[in-house]
Amino acid sequence: MPVHQERGLFELLVLEGAQAGLSWLTVLKRRDGYRVAFADFDPVQVAGFDSAQVEALLSQPGIIRHRQKVEAAISNAAALLRIREEAGSFDEFIWGFVEGKPLRNRWANQEEVPATTPLARRVSAELRERGFRFVGPTICYSFLQAAGLVLDHLTSCFRYAELGGGRPGPP
Repeated sequence: MPVHQERGLFELLVLEGAQAGLSWLTVLKRRDGYRVAFADFDPVQVAGFDSAQVEALLSQPGIIRHRQKVEAAISNAAALLRIREEAGSFDEFIWGFVEGKPLRNRWANQEEVPATTPLARRVSAELRERGFRFVGPTICYSFLQAAGLVLDHLTSCFRYAELGGGRPGPP
């Protein structure tokens, strides 16, 4: 489903980064823990976390306690704020990659859905250039799917018909 709220976009970016090397279910089970630990995904608050807060986060059983992922979430919040200053909003920046309208693919089988695409590689490169971490092409493609920039619902899924808009893919 398309997401345009900054906190929602930041949440998905943090969760997708946390998921690297793990199952999505592992992260989803900790979603509420992440909301508490990361100030309900307020990028202003998260960007201000200091080393003492990092240590406190690493003792939280409700999140993935991986130092680099925790530190990446904090530095990504700061990078998001820089984009907000430059582009007006993170929403405008990220949705600019798809000209403000989701790309809609027409996959019949899960096996057809790619792990990454040229679009995801472009987004990844741009985010990394702007200081983001844990935003490789596969993570970025998952983020683009989760945030609704790319609609990869299978043609047999009820959401496919429900989300009838969008521009034709592939991205």
